[in-house]
Parts: sequence; C-alpha cells; structure tokens
Amino acid sequence: MAAENTSAQKSVRGRIVMLVDNGVNGDSRVQKEARSAAEAGWDVILLGKGKGKQETTWEIGKAQVRLLPVPGPMHRRRHEYRRAVLRSPLAYKPGPLAAYRRQKIKAWRADLNIRLILAQQEGSFLTRLRLVLPRVASRFVQNWVNLRARKTAKLEKSRKEMEGPLDRFTTAFWHRTMGTRSWRKLDPHLWDLELAYGKVIDELDPDLIHANDFRMLGVGARATLRARARGRDVKLVWDAHEFLPGIKPWNSHPRWHKAQCAHELEYSRFADAVTTVSDTLAGMLQERHSLKERPSVVLNAPDAEISPEQAAEPVPDLRELCGIGHDVPLTVYSGAAAPQRGLDIMVESLPQLSEVHTAFVVLNTESEYMRGLRERAEELGVSDRLHILPYVPHYQVVRFLAAADLGVIPIHHWPNHEIALITKFFEYSHARLPLIVSDVKTMGEMVQRTGQGEVFKAEDVEDYVRAVKSVLGDAARYRGVYDTSGLLEEWTWEAQAELLDKVYTRLVPGSAVRPAAERRPVEAGA
Repeated sequence: MAAENTSAQKSVRGRIVMLVDNGVNGDSRVQKEARSAAEAGWDVILLGKGKGKQETTWEIGKAQVRLLPVPGPMHRRRHEYRRAVLRSPLAYKPGPLAAYRRQKIKAWRADLNIRLILAQQEGSFLTRLRLVLPRVASRFVQNWVNLRARKTAKLEKSRKEMEGPLDRFTTAFWHRTMGTRSWRKLDPHLWDLELAYGKVIDELDPDLIHANDFRMLGVGARATLRARARGRDVKLVWDAHEFLPGIKPWNSHPRWHKAQCAHELEYSRFADAVTTVSDTLAGMLQERHSLKERPSVVLNAPDAEISPEQAAEPVPDLRELCGIGHDVPLTVYSGAAAPQRGLDIMVESLPQLSEVHTAFVVLNTESEYMRGLRERAEELGVSDRLHILPYVPHYQVVRFLAAADLGVIPIHHWPNHEIALITKFFEYSHARLPLIVSDVKTMGEMVQRTGQGEVFKAEDVEDYVRAVKSVLGDAARYRGVYDTSGLLEEWTWEAQAELLDKVYTRLVPGSAVRPAAERRPVEAGA
C-alpha cells in the first residue's frame, strides 16, 4: 500500500523525503516540517524508525509518514560476539549459553531432590545410595557453572565499559588510523540504519532529502551520492538540532560519542544546505565543519494557526487531569525527561512551596527517571502534588499548557543547553506563561531582556524556590510582557516555515511555484 501511494505522480514542486531517527510522535519539529512543506505544495514522505517488525504508515496533513522496521544485529560490536580466550578463558561464549547452563544445572538438582524425597518415602536405601554420587557431582558442577557465569557477567560488564588498557588502545587506534571513517569500527550499528532506510529512499526517487540530526546525515548523504551516480541531481539538507560534541551522550558506551562525531564529520561536507535551531549554533557548526555558508536558522516555534479540524478536537484540561481547581498554583514542565533536564529540583522544592502543584508532561510516564522522581516525591510526602502526564498532539500543546501558572525550564549547564532557545521556551511563551529558567546562557539572557520570567542558578533549590515565589507573587506583570508588539509574531512556526521553504526552493530548480492556501486557519490559542 505504501509503495502504491508513494509511486503516484510527484507534485509540481518536487518530492522531499525527510529522515528522522525516532518514531515521529513526540518530535514536534519534524511533524511541523513535514506538514508545512506538504501544505506548501511539496510531495512529502517522512521516514522514521518503527519499533516492530512491520512498517506502519499514517498521514500528517498531506504528508505521508512511514515508520520502517530497523533490525539491530550490528548494535553489538564484532568483539562482543567472540569468546575472550585470553582475557577471560573461563567465560562462556557471548549469548544465552551462560543462562542456559545455570538453569539446566538448577533443573538437574531439583530433579535429584525430588528423587531423594521419593526414595525416603519408599524407604529404599539402595536408591538413596545411588543418588549420593549424582548429588555430589551436581553440587560440583553447579559451583563450576556459577563460576563461569560470574566470569561471563564480568566480561560483559568490562566490554560495555571499555575501561581496560586493551580497550582504550583499540579505541584510540581506530580513531587515529581511520579518522572520520572510524565510526565503522566504533559503532557499526549506524549501518543498521543505512540498510533499513537506504533502499526505501532510493525507491522513492526524491528531489531533495531532508536529514534530521546527526545519525540521519550519513543515511541522507549516501542516498544523495547513489542518486547522483544514477544521473539525478538530488539535493541534501542537513537539519542539525544540536552541537554534537557538546551533548550529554544518551548511550553510555564509551565508543558511542566518538563514533557519532566521526560519522557527522565525514558526511557534513555533502550537505547542500544546513539548517539549525539558533544563530549561535549556526556559527559553531560553520566553524567545526568548515561550511561554505552559515547555516540558516529555523526556530522550533509553535504553530500560530491550526486547521479547523485540529481546532475542533477537544483539548485535555491540564488542571482536570491533575485533579485541582483554578485557584491552585500549578508549575509545569513539558518535554524530554532526563537527569540533565533538571526536573528533580521541581520535586525537591515542593516541601518549601506548600500550596504549589507540579505537572510533568513527558513522552514516557513510566520511564526509570519518572519512577525515581515519583518515589522521591513519596519520600518527601508531596506525591499528592506531583502529576506525571503524557504528551498531547503538538498542535494542542500551547492550549494545553495555558492552564498552568508558570512554565519551568530547569536544565543543567551542558554546552548544548547554553546555545539555543529550545522548543518549550516558545511553547510556554505562546501559552503566555511566566517562565522560570535556569541560568543557561541564551535562554537566561532572553528572559532577563524581555522580563517574561525569572532566572535561577541551575541545580540550586533555594534559588529556584525564590524565583517561583517571585513570579507567583506578581504573575500579571510577567504575563503582561507578551502584549509587547511583535514579541510573539516572530516566534511562530509559520514564520519559520517560510524560511525553510526558501532553503528548499533555492536548491530545487523550478520549484518556486506554490499552490494557493487551501486551509482556513484559526488562531492556535482560540
């Protein structure tokens, strides 16, 4: 079905294949890019990563979404499939063998125990005598198997941590000798993405490939090279969401971050245009990758207008979901949940903010991090004032959050956190919420300049409490900033979509003709 849909005649402007390394849901930037490009007359197919073995499809406006199955046999490095004969000769071969051997010996001893019980009930001395040797042997074998299983577990841990002298040497060796190509040894899982996406991109025959972030850059670059080898002038746009050397790696493997940086450096030169999320990051990317031109800045701002169909959908009531009335002070955090995002400070502050309730709006309400915060709230005796809620569709976020009293961005000091106005900053602003932000450079300076909220010292509970009390004590003054002419108009996706469309139009010859707008927009906050 998907192949039939995508083989249809391309639009007059051309076909864009967008690539993203996630399941699309929860990625508001990618969803808005796909929808707005399709509304502007492009034939848009958005390829994402599915969780199952079957491809799934749906539509975002006029854009088609296809989630591809991505098998991961190369997620483990080659050495992780081999026995470590020299390093740990007693360890079992990688895989399920150790668990199988432990279970098998337990079953043997359980069987011998039942046979002994039966022999005792029957009064058979001879049977009990015959069981002595197997029971002694089983205990010896169990001790031997347990020893080998412990060695196996220790080896697996060592391989994951890569802290041994040999591990450090091989990592440095591949990095030094292969340079930007070293990712092939350091993180071969990147090939799993290529093999899942590559053939599909080739079949779609795009005019332009829009690769979101660093892992899709290589997939898009290789597809562009293959298309050009066939005589097609396909263009590549790389949408860099963050400064890769400055992220806190979400994969703990010591080789992972080095591999991603090498991979990005190898393929960035093939991008015909680069877009990113802030002017500061644009300069950093131009310098790091020796780009000929400065990346275009496309802010991840919310929709100012939504379709009548979207407007007709009922928006969940944030306060109703929290079980509180309109007179109860409510702080909200909406977005990705991880330790470096600093959500713990919102929980730790609740004993000092006796009437305040806090809501976390996150993708996975049962993640390990969320469970830890919930347990901490119980320890502090404030669990009745902590509410963990799931995402709503991106076009409902602003209206959903508007029911809160203030929006919080408590992120820690990491290089990537210093250089951009992140998505929730714009969402809170359009919801006309006073802001509480940590003293990261770009957002802290913006809040101080506009007066739309208060800045506190990152990871300082006392200063956070001060900021919250200050805003709640004079909320009308902070909200009044949003009446400033022109402040919110620039921070809309419609304005950013125009900038992105100019990038596409410049790259694809003959694509300047745009269709008349077909939807009747309504205000997003209506």
